[in-house]
Amino acid sequence: MSWKLGFVGLGAMGGGMSSNLARAGHTIHVYDRVATAVERVVEAGAIAEESAAEVASKVDILFLCLPDAEPVAEAMFEPNGIVGNAAEGLRIIDHTTMNRAAAVDIGTRAQAHGIAYADCPVSGGPAGADAGTLTVMFGGDESLFDSVKQLLEITGDALSYCGELGSGQLMKAINNIIYDVNIAAICEVVPLALKAGLDPDVLCDVVTSGSSRSYASQNFIPKIRKRQFSGDFPMQAAYKDILNVQEVATELRAPTPVVNAMIAVYQQALTAGYGADPKSSIIKLYEQALGVELRE
Repeated sequence: MSWKLGFVGLGAMGGGMSSNLARAGHTIHVYDRVATAVERVVEAGAIAEESAAEVASKVDILFLCLPDAEPVAEAMFEPNGIVGNAAEGLRIIDHTTMNRAAAVDIGTRAQAHGIAYADCPVSGGPAGADAGTLTVMFGGDESLFDSVKQLLEITGDALSYCGELGSGQLMKAINNIIYDVNIAAICEVVPLALKAGLDPDVLCDVVTSGSSRSYASQNFIPKIRKRQFSGDFPMQAAYKDILNVQEVATELRAPTPVVNAMIAVYQQALTAGYGADPKSSIIKLYEQALGVELRE
């Protein structure tokens, strides 16, 4: 089936996703404020438009992938925005990561205007977006999920229908919090092991192949050894996952001592000025405290 698709937000994630949709042979209209981001996707076969509203007026399905809830709400509800210019029957699949409550609010407001909306955050980083191997977490009407599943399979190889509106955001937050706990543990314990005299080569081999191995260790240990603290998702931008989980934990009166300990370390790293760096920068706190450094 040939679709008339739109994509607004062509950054590190949206650029790869929209390019893959274009290469799959679909007509896709795109917009981003950054001209170079648009050029990359046009080279893959997309059609550039002058605004998000213009994209919305020409398509059946509109994908969004913006930094947070605020730019999504602005693009959708400003006087000359997406909602006011939407083609009849428009469906919006929002890949933006945001607070669960914000997603529910935006989706409810969109539905009041006759626009179907789903929160559909993704995981897998820019490399996964380029390769089409993202994990896709869909929150919204299941019939909407079924209608766009074929398209989502172009951008991701692990699709999950998570439940009602907002469930996609919560699922991603839970996934990321487990990941964050793992990173915090690695960053705390590895400097301790070095200070105690363990060989760094053997240590890194074990924690990336033994029972403690994880995506976090396999992804970050080699980069830490190269002192590569750039190019990954910035720590400060991930704080919305913490807010999502804290909100639900408070609502359910759920004890989360391990998560709380991770959050305290995370906040310490932000206070130390590592917010623009990846989460692996947490290790610097413990290296400095112990006078060691993990290097090749």
